[in-house]
Amino acid sequence: MTTDLNGQVALVTGSSRGIGAETARQLADAGADVVVNYLTSDEAAAAVAADVEDTGSDSLVVQADVTDPDAVTSMVSKAESELGTVDILVNNANLPFERKPIAEITWAEMARKIDAELKAALSTTKAVTPGMVEQGHGRLLYVSSGLSKRADGQSVAHGVAKSGLNAFVRYVAEEYGEHGITANTISPGLVETSATSERIDEELRANVSRATPLGRVAQPEDVAATIVAFAGDAGRFTTGTYTPVNGGSRME
Repeated sequence: MTTDLNGQVALVTGSSRGIGAETARQLADAGADVVVNYLTSDEAAAAVAADVEDTGSDSLVVQADVTDPDAVTSMVSKAESELGTVDILVNNANLPFERKPIAEITWAEMARKIDAELKAALSTTKAVTPGMVEQGHGRLLYVSSGLSKRADGQSVAHGVAKSGLNAFVRYVAEEYGEHGITANTISPGLVETSATSERIDEELRANVSRATPLGRVAQPEDVAATIVAFAGDAGRFTTGTYTPVNGGSRME
């Protein structure tokens, strides 16, 4: 089944690079107009927008800090004014965290990541859902992490914050289902992006590939393809789910 998103508007947070950039491209390939959100990488965001427009879709580049509710509200208002009601939200922006063991991490460092992760999810959700409720349709997709289910050294802040995101999405699914809005979590394992390139050496790549039934490390295209599938008509009766995209390295 080919995903057809013609006439729909997608907002992808953190879409100047990595999973977000590839998701923006694939949504455009499926026919959606795309809001390309970024925080600091204006040139990269412009390049993604150019890729979107090469497909024949419209794009809108918006700089906004997704942890700032007012900035998010302004971004969505601009999107609605220039492209129309947001039909698809991909809550993807990568929010930094301290890589420390429990013995060394402070509560302030933990709280900073938890606050940012859930504030971004809540702010974007609250900004786009009024339009979705009015039209009786919407797709909400949230990028989590396999570290929300599997502990890995020095990632406690990230894992705990993403666990909170997983729970938040279930509540969103329950509350907005009556309005024809679905909410699902997409959970990648290790993905080769610019954000992870410094950590992925040949030894790690080989170890992960051996431990993965599909025999390789994930690419942004793999995660984006799953997001686009949920965004389309194939995802019409699926909500509140947690979907790993990890090649089988961890089976739920």
